[in-house]
Amino acid sequence: MREKFKQQLEEMYRQMVIMGSLCQQAIAVAVRTLDEEEDRAEKLEAQVFAVDGEIDDMEREIEALCTKLLLKQQPVAADLRRITAALKMVTDLERIGDQASDIAELARFIRKGGAHSHLKQMAAEVIRMVSESVDAFVRLDLDQAREVIAYDDVVDRWFDQIKKELVSQIAADSTAGEELLDVFLVAKYLERIGDHATNLAEWVEYALTGTRSKDGHWEAPDGE
Repeated sequence: MREKFKQQLEEMYRQMVIMGSLCQQAIAVAVRTLDEEEDRAEKLEAQVFAVDGEIDDMEREIEALCTKLLLKQQPVAADLRRITAALKMVTDLERIGDQASDIAELARFIRKGGAHSHLKQMAAEVIRMVSESVDAFVRLDLDQAREVIAYDDVVDRWFDQIKKELVSQIAADSTAGEELLDVFLVAKYLERIGDHATNLAEWVEYALTGTRSKDGHWEAPDGE
């Protein structure tokens, strides 16, 4: 019985890695839309939507597997925390997919050739956070998870910098306000993805310690 449980737990980890990779792909393709003309951008947008659909499917598959593990395998406390953490993490991963779709939809209407390097850098940072959060869960690496939590400050600084630049640009040219608002919203979605990646890492903490760090305070998850 324990060997079967171990195999199913490994399958859960495998599926989490796949779901995390799909999220990273969705973010990367969404931001690429900033550099493409409309016809190509529409194709990239459709690609992001398709990947988002795969992410939704993965959420349901992992939830079903976790439910099976909880109901049929009677996990011990440490395993129970890992399964609970996985159930929470897939919700954040699914929302990351949704926000990547929102970015792709906005990016198609942002003028090409603009100075989007900060958005691309911010996207690279949040992709890194998602990747390392899922990796920390699979490897059961508490230090790595806490590094991701601390790294959210870097993403927040990028967002603040972009916001200040956009305010200056709108002040200089009010006719560009609508497009610059779209740029701001892309940055805001990336900032939210960073928050979701932080949540992922906090659930890794919970899986390993039974507590989560939130805004510098240690807390048990809801309901405990």
